[in-house]
Amino acid sequence: MEFRLLGTVAVETYTGPLPLGPAKRRSLLAALLLSANTPVSVGRLTESLWDDTPPSQARGVIQGHVSRLRALLVGADAEAYGVELATLGDAYVLRAPETLVDAQRFEELLMLAREQRSPGDTVLMLKEALSLWQGPALSGAFAGPPLKAAAHSLEESRLATVELLARTYGTLGEYHRAAALLSAETAAHPLRESLAAELMLALYRAGRQSEALDRFHRTRRLLADELGIDPGPKLADAYALILRGDPGPPAAAPAARARVPSRPAAPSAAPAAASPASTGADAAPVAGPPPAAGDTAGAPPAVRRPPSSAQPAVHPADPLPVDLLPRAPRGFQGRTAELAALTRAAAGESPVCLVTGPAGVGKTALALQWAHRNEALFPDGRLFADLRGFSEAGEPALIDVLREFLLALGVPPRRVPESAPAAAALFRSLTGRRRLLVVLDNARDSATVRALLPGGTDCVTLVTSRHRLEGLIASDAARPVPLDTLEADDGTALLAGVLGEERVLAEPVAARRLAELCGGLPLALRVTAARLAGRPQWTLAALADELADERGRLAFLDVDDTGVAAALRLTVQHLPPDAVHQFARLGHHPGGHVDPYAAAALAGTDPVAAAAALERLAAAHLVSETAPGRWVLHDLVRLYARGLDPAAAREALVGVLDHGIATALAAADTAEPGGEPCFVLPDGFRRPAAVRDFSDRAEAMRWLSAERENLALAAQAARDAGLEDRAWRIILLQWPQVVWRVRDNWTPLLELALESARAGKDAYAESRVLTLLGWVLTEEGRAAEAAALLEHSPRLAREAGDLLGEATALINLAVVRAELGELPAATENCARAVELARREEDRHTEMLALQHLARMRLTARRPEEALAHARTALDLGPEHEEAARRSLLLAICGEAHLALGQEDDGVRLLDRAAREAEDAGYDEGAVRALEVLVRTTADPSYRVRHERSALRLATAP
Repeated sequence: MEFRLLGTVAVETYTGPLPLGPAKRRSLLAALLLSANTPVSVGRLTESLWDDTPPSQARGVIQGHVSRLRALLVGADAEAYGVELATLGDAYVLRAPETLVDAQRFEELLMLAREQRSPGDTVLMLKEALSLWQGPALSGAFAGPPLKAAAHSLEESRLATVELLARTYGTLGEYHRAAALLSAETAAHPLRESLAAELMLALYRAGRQSEALDRFHRTRRLLADELGIDPGPKLADAYALILRGDPGPPAAAPAARARVPSRPAAPSAAPAAASPASTGADAAPVAGPPPAAGDTAGAPPAVRRPPSSAQPAVHPADPLPVDLLPRAPRGFQGRTAELAALTRAAAGESPVCLVTGPAGVGKTALALQWAHRNEALFPDGRLFADLRGFSEAGEPALIDVLREFLLALGVPPRRVPESAPAAAALFRSLTGRRRLLVVLDNARDSATVRALLPGGTDCVTLVTSRHRLEGLIASDAARPVPLDTLEADDGTALLAGVLGEERVLAEPVAARRLAELCGGLPLALRVTAARLAGRPQWTLAALADELADERGRLAFLDVDDTGVAAALRLTVQHLPPDAVHQFARLGHHPGGHVDPYAAAALAGTDPVAAAAALERLAAAHLVSETAPGRWVLHDLVRLYARGLDPAAAREALVGVLDHGIATALAAADTAEPGGEPCFVLPDGFRRPAAVRDFSDRAEAMRWLSAERENLALAAQAARDAGLEDRAWRIILLQWPQVVWRVRDNWTPLLELALESARAGKDAYAESRVLTLLGWVLTEEGRAAEAAALLEHSPRLAREAGDLLGEATALINLAVVRAELGELPAATENCARAVELARREEDRHTEMLALQHLARMRLTARRPEEALAHARTALDLGPEHEEAARRSLLLAICGEAHLALGQEDDGVRLLDRAAREAEDAGYDEGAVRALEVLVRTTADPSYRVRHERSALRLATAP
């Protein structure tokens, strides 16, 4: 159990986060955790839950929240962790070990960091402390005055830690790392002088004097414009030091690095990916099933981006080291010669190391072992991708692998090129002056590997494959490191590593025979050793006899990899029934990884039982936990598991598909609350025993992003199994992620949804998919294709009786027609959408249609009509989720007043639109309003605000 305050207020348990519910209950928990092990009075809790006059029944509300929170903790076995929520008179106390509260661990790590003698150790402590932060402190809670003060205090502590880490990097001579760290924080806190001063000094000492001086002048202007003050002592002193050419304090000798002296990273001149031309509309068409998609504050990508001149370069400056490596393999034994061969192969310029060998021989384990042992050789980070070249799930798209690499290297999502060749070129450019390790696991062919090779001469690429990839050897001088089955001595060493040397030395002949019967395959040996480890009374000789008999039978049946199959079969025979059941169902999972929720859906159990079964299977080396709560099966193990209960394939598939639908529904509802439900549930829907709880939009979006590949594989499996009603639903439910990352190659997945909808002869589904697909094509600059598709969507929606779907389709069609210059037809479509929304009494869709209609009237030089439509739309709101739309409507009103010659009213409304967008964190709306203000007035503050909003927008994750 773990309590989180440094980010979303949450309680993490073995089976996932507790469903805490409303914000006030999270506020209550936060208030108790901030004073953990100390009684907190009802009065203090009241101040935390309400920032104005509390209701008369406040005490009863608090008691209800306490009761529910206590029940959640008890249900999660809190007592076993020493956690108790107790009542003490007129107060409550949450008793918990300090090690369970992330804020307490953060302070402890800071204290430890200050006590370290070595700057390198200090850096490690500070980085670990900062890694506890997962977002702004106390997110997801209702912030009454005490909680606001606490969140501010925690943030101040975090910023002070960032500054300390930067100074420690400077002590080590790692000025480029200090600059990279401080650049991100300075962008978020441009008025914090201490950050700006530290950044100036880091840039100066990294040899970037002009950038350091530019930082000073920008900060000075910002302080004058925003606060009317001059730079303080810290900033002024840093400026004076740079002008004097003061070398500053001597740095400690930097840590040793691999092969050649380090070189400063050079800024790239590669151009940004092109954005579609602006059409003058406020927003792109509606993104998806709910009419709100694409224009809410939670989905800014649907609004037109600022001009490219306002956006920074694609290339991030000196990002912190990245690490995508899975965990190091446990119980790794032997392979001394192969590890040494890898080290030799990794020497030289731009080496490509190629580990080859049969399935189950331990190629991935060897690669990861070497990568983790040699971390110090790669100060700029380590990338990893499973290319799934030999998996039934199919290989990932090349652009998806490149996108993950580019995002890890600090490229903002909207700046990732759409085509694989362009993304590969950007990847090579970004890695040109870095020391990176790139691990490409399970490669099938040389062409895929070539596209993923980094550009730097100091980068190392480590490839594993069952094929020899002779083309890669010929074209890129790849250095092969063949991996054969383990020799008997190494096999017995692996057994000894798991069982202990005494047990192996007691039966050396039997141990050697076991190694031979397992075919020298580490996978089979680990399964066998895990089985023996839990049974100390068993002899190695008895198991060897049993394995010999089993292997002989499987060989007679012509089963592939009989060493592995025999070991698996004997292990499974001795598992408890619930673990066997779970294992068999895992074989039918269409995706690459499972969590306890998905495992439960496959097996028809609950997440607690599924997690326990997964732990049991992990102990038997049948599954591996690659990250907390994320489990995978080796390809050979998956094939074996699938054969245990082939008749259950469809039942398991339906279970996991319906789990995906239920969880994606919960994620979409949390990410975009208030939107219209996409659809009714499919016939025969199997509701999961438990559905993951999402505390806020960020968590829901993280899940949609992490599960994108699994959901795509599930949709394809549904289509292949004739479950079209599940396939299109799973795809459409990802609409918040489509909206957020629209230029992220969604078209193939949406085309699969369209095939599924048409195969099921479902007009409702076909219309909804066409509406979303048409919008995505519009954003990709394919307006003519989008229009051809969208023309069919309103008619299909009418046939299905889906009036709101028809309105949504008409709005999307209107925007693409406006982009094609067909303004009269576009205006007519928007007007029809307004009528439909009013008939259905859906204010959200009506507001959206009026917004687009107003913009089109403004484009047609009809400012009076535009003003009337915008005011009508504003009268329908505002609601909290309409913050983005309200900003856009206010901007239209402002522009209409300017067109009517009423400059004062126009500037006032545009300033209001910009401020409301800024307050809501809606940078796209702020950029649009401020662009007009910059063109209209000479007030320099508008330009400063525009630059800040454009920077946040371009660098947003």
